[in-house]
Amino acid sequence: MNKNFFALIESRTAGHGDKICLNCDNGLQISYAQLLELTATISRYIRMQGVEPGERLVVQVPKSSFAVALYLACLRCGVIYIPLNTSYTPAEVSYFLGDATPKIFVCDPANVDSLTEVAKEHGADIITLGGNDDGSLPDSVAGLTADNEITQMSDDDIAVILYTSGTTGRSKGAMLTHKNLGSNALHLIDIWGFTEQDILLHALPIYHVHGLFVALHCALLSTATMHFLSGFDADKVIKYLPESTVLMGVPTFYTRLLKHPGFTQEVCQSVRLFVSGSAPLLADTFKDFEQRTGHRILERYGMTETGMLVSNPLDGERVAGTVGFPLPEVETRIVDDQRNEVAAGEVGILEVRGPNVFSGYWQMPEKTAEEIREDGFFITGDQASRDENGRITLVGRNKDMIISGGLNIYPIEIEVCINEMADVTESAVIGVPHEDFGEGVVAVVVADQQEDITEEGIMEGLSDKLARFKQPKKIVFVDSLPRNTMGKVQKNVLREQYKELLKVL
Repeated sequence: MNKNFFALIESRTAGHGDKICLNCDNGLQISYAQLLELTATISRYIRMQGVEPGERLVVQVPKSSFAVALYLACLRCGVIYIPLNTSYTPAEVSYFLGDATPKIFVCDPANVDSLTEVAKEHGADIITLGGNDDGSLPDSVAGLTADNEITQMSDDDIAVILYTSGTTGRSKGAMLTHKNLGSNALHLIDIWGFTEQDILLHALPIYHVHGLFVALHCALLSTATMHFLSGFDADKVIKYLPESTVLMGVPTFYTRLLKHPGFTQEVCQSVRLFVSGSAPLLADTFKDFEQRTGHRILERYGMTETGMLVSNPLDGERVAGTVGFPLPEVETRIVDDQRNEVAAGEVGILEVRGPNVFSGYWQMPEKTAEEIREDGFFITGDQASRDENGRITLVGRNKDMIISGGLNIYPIEIEVCINEMADVTESAVIGVPHEDFGEGVVAVVVADQQEDITEEGIMEGLSDKLARFKQPKKIVFVDSLPRNTMGKVQKNVLREQYKELLKVL
């Protein structure tokens, strides 16, 4: 039996060809039959370029219906799909291409001039795809005969590599198998009650687990229709909500909707489910949302390496500040520093095992061995507790990691860039509360001669090295950084000292 995840998608969508799959905000409507036909055409093109199953294709393109078809085409022909955040700079893209060694790199036509040399340096053929389905890829596949073959794959074959920031500053490629994708999607459909009657309002990016896997897979495997927005816009979301049944978002979506005067209970009448993830949802947001709409947001928790792990129930109590119960087939345990399981109510490190857990980090066997224990449990690095009923609450995480707008940011990557600048002695990057993004990046900098370096100068120096979402929202200059008796920088002291900094911006 073919274990290719695309084979599962094709089998679930059989008989629904005339149904609208993607209702795009640019007016384009794509049926399930049209989408599958396009995947078969793109698949032929990929094979014509000599890309074999197991080889890589890297994508950094705007969200579009054609981009969805490209992803599905890679699954269909067994090519490993690697999406990149559209904010990444050419310098960052160069690292990913060097690490993944793809045969093809697909980029936005608007960025082709700055990325052509990068692709050439790493031996990748460059093709283009824009947000309006323009570029060399659509032109190249036009007129091609569809190739309906679905490459035979096993459960353990790699389907996707997703890069996640590393604590050492080096991004890690999490290898996700066809089994990982299929098992996670099927369980989410079941526990969240997805059916062909649903209409999903899709406003998330599709280079991220939340938008690419959680939202897209749930809709495809249940043959739901998607209002497919190019990005989050509160006006557009409010326009489409009355004809939607599900909205998935990051906490920033909900805080912005609550600020919009047009967001009312009447607008939400047809919606059966609001889901939040990718970052912690504040209890105040949960309560304010319920008061405004009468709906309780369903919070869940997952990681790049695991897909979704736990979820509050569809039917049952959704408790603010908790992430709920393990998904079917997902085992969790909370352990202390000696790897002993802690009692209910006590805090420890959350570990997880199941068919959703990735197979390891691309070309990093040592790092894989550090993060996945001998018995198959993955160390999430998140601190959690479990109540007597098994409900899980996250109480902390790798203390240095910042989550801003649902995206993970590791300070070391930013610190390395700042520390390389002339006149900088050292720096410490922290996350502090931000009303819109949850956390905002702040860089605390010690300079040799403070009069010779400015906030504007540092920001300009970072502009072509780091994606916009990683760049500090504020630079603070100090004479020295606080340290403990062992000489380690006390970031907890800095977080406390500057916790109000971004509230007044």
